[in-house]
Amino acid sequence: MTVSLEVSEVSKRFDTGPSSVEVLRSVDLTLAGGDAIAVTGPSGSGKSTLLHLIGTLEQPSTGTIEIDGIDPFGLPEKVLARFRNQRIGFVFQEHHLLPHYSVLENVVLPTLAHRGDASGENKDTRDRARTLLDRVGLSHRLDHRPAELSGGERQRTAVARALINQPTLLLCDEPTGSLDPETATSVGELLLELHDGAESLTGRKTITLVVTHSMELAARLPRRFELHDHGLVEATS
Repeated sequence: MTVSLEVSEVSKRFDTGPSSVEVLRSVDLTLAGGDAIAVTGPSGSGKSTLLHLIGTLEQPSTGTIEIDGIDPFGLPEKVLARFRNQRIGFVFQEHHLLPHYSVLENVVLPTLAHRGDASGENKDTRDRARTLLDRVGLSHRLDHRPAELSGGERQRTAVARALINQPTLLLCDEPTGSLDPETATSVGELLLELHDGAESLTGRKTITLVVTHSMELAARLPRRFELHDHGLVEATS
């Protein structure tokens, strides 16, 4: 199956009473499996909105988004939820780990979302989770709870969780924003390492898109785009 993202003439407006606020205008973006990009721009420029649109968490006002040749917004709600769960991995600024579950259980949880109960879990899933946790340096923390981890370890767990379903897209919204500089550098290096090795981990070439204020993190990615005046342009330097 071809791994692809096609954003065409996408705009987003938010209605605020009698008026309307335009956040994005005529955004185009084409990415294929193995691509990794950073999206930068000032606060309020629409970075997170763009990520939410690509992640199917919000619907564009105009334009189309296709993931692996499929228009997700044409799917029924329940089918869209399954599509999002299976094709898209999210890493947010906050890790959003469940406090009463172990590291291993947190990573496995997305695989259970559409199986009704934990009986759908299998040995292959746990083995994949252990492999991911080993790659993010947490093989010694499998049975620990999130409260027992450092901030960097919690974010590393979130990265492993985002990859467990072998997604087409890995979408990262300020993934180092709440970390100290040393830990932020470590997590940034990890994202690049995992992207480069994604095919061996997930069986396919993942597309990685990172929204960030950190120019240091953005500079590590092969390509950088800027949001300016509601539009998206590729940076030349």
